[in-house]
Amino acid sequence: MSATFDYTGIIGVGLVGTALAERFLAGGLRVVGFDIDAGRNEQLKQLGGRVAASAAEVARQSRRIVLSLPTSAIAGAVLDEIEPQLAPGTIVIDTTTGAPEDIAGFGERLAARGVPYLDATIGGSSRQVREGDVIVLCGGERAAFDACQDLFAHFSKRTFHLGPCASGARMKLVLNLVLGLNRAVLAEGLTYAKARGIDPATALEVLRAGPAYSRVMDTKGAKMLNQEFSAEARLSQHLKDVRLILASAEQSGAWLPLSALHRELLEKAEAAGFGAADNSAIIKAFEREIR
Repeated sequence: MSATFDYTGIIGVGLVGTALAERFLAGGLRVVGFDIDAGRNEQLKQLGGRVAASAAEVARQSRRIVLSLPTSAIAGAVLDEIEPQLAPGTIVIDTTTGAPEDIAGFGERLAARGVPYLDATIGGSSRQVREGDVIVLCGGERAAFDACQDLFAHFSKRTFHLGPCASGARMKLVLNLVLGLNRAVLAEGLTYAKARGIDPATALEVLRAGPAYSRVMDTKGAKMLNQEFSAEARLSQHLKDVRLILASAEQSGAWLPLSALHRELLEKAEAAGFGAADNSAIIKAFEREIR
């Protein structure tokens, strides 16, 4: 590969983007990245990555560009900026959880330029990315997916090619629906245990040992018990996902009554000031002062 393109690019260096950068750098890759937040750029620099002056500069120097952004609308704006800089054969790997319809359009748009686009959504939090304990749900050209297996191997334990562009995004919404409800159920169960005079730590131990077990108990149980909500994945981001889920369900005719209630709970927690907290803060929605 030409020295001009010897970097792996990352645009968006938030919780997940930073964790990805750490994994890539630990694996010996050279990373160039950009974020509109100067503090995040400085963090990337401290990790050993190179900070670009703009997203367009990242695109000029990378043959594989990872997008890690809050919404597909923001991803679209970034694509507007970088598209003129994308050489044919460059692969855009979008980890953003966004609207499948937007993502399908991105794939068509870049394909016309000879640029493969993968919607490579990630199942897991930033902490799990940092631990290499996530899955990748991918839509797009199979050849591009295969060409990025070495990149995915730096941070994921398993990858799934699910079909054309937007297939990964659709599956990510399914995954987030189930995962988010698991968190809400755990929060309700721990709150109920406490109200019935059962030590919540003991309740969590029993739940983890029995047939009600889910991995959420391992990843979020202690955070709920300790009211320790340092963000691994922000509550407001999951609320955004639930709204996407409900919008897509309305379009397809699916009935999701539990997700509708989940949205209300997340909105209560966000209104109480927990939007920027970890999504385990859903437990705050069950507290009497918020209700």
